[in-house]
Amino acid sequence: MNLKSKIAIVTGASSGIGAEFSKDLMKRGTTVYGLARSVDKLNTIKKELGEQFIPVQMDIADSTKLEKWVSDAFSFHHTPDILINNAGLGYFANVDALKVEEWNTMLNVNLSGIFYLTRLIVPLMKKNDNTCHIINISSIAGLMGSPQISAYNATKYGLRGFSDALFKELRYDGIKVSCFFPGSIATSFFDSIDEVEQHPNMMNASDVSKTLVHVLETPDNFLINEIIMRPLNPKNPN
Repeated sequence: MNLKSKIAIVTGASSGIGAEFSKDLMKRGTTVYGLARSVDKLNTIKKELGEQFIPVQMDIADSTKLEKWVSDAFSFHHTPDILINNAGLGYFANVDALKVEEWNTMLNVNLSGIFYLTRLIVPLMKKNDNTCHIINISSIAGLMGSPQISAYNATKYGLRGFSDALFKELRYDGIKVSCFFPGSIATSFFDSIDEVEQHPNMMNASDVSKTLVHVLETPDNFLINEIIMRPLNPKNPN
């Protein structure tokens, strides 16, 4: 895909890899609708990146508001070419200590919210003359279980299954589907997680973003449907 003049939707765009995705896409001439709950952070990014970044204050777990926004923002004459389902969150605890509210929030954001948005964007992409691409950002936790993150594991395993089925469902409509499984990335995601300490051996958000751009820029009849990214040495060098 040639990214110039394309239209992308990036969820979780206010920080971390979502902000990096937005920046790298715009460098290649893509217009980016950046979705996040914090409009202040989105507006700060807009000041940095320019008018091609369109801030959208949105909780993707709210299906009604999502439906209204998609209806207002797009039509069959103005369709997205790219959807990056990046928004996600994690609460880590033993299964008997995790709160029901935390379980429900993770399911709503990490899984249901992706379904809510994808089901609205797919009909538009089917009418798009260009080859389109949906990228779902899962986690290495979507491939391997670990203590204290069983609920997070469940949402990310679920996203893998959703992505695999979706790729088989949409491939003949000219819509690519890829699922990313990144290991530890030095972002604010871990700020509130006591068990994880950020250190220089974690992956850089900019490197993950460059990989995403490479996957998007592959030829139309070439699909990388799953990709695993890890730090070579994940241990704290100190």
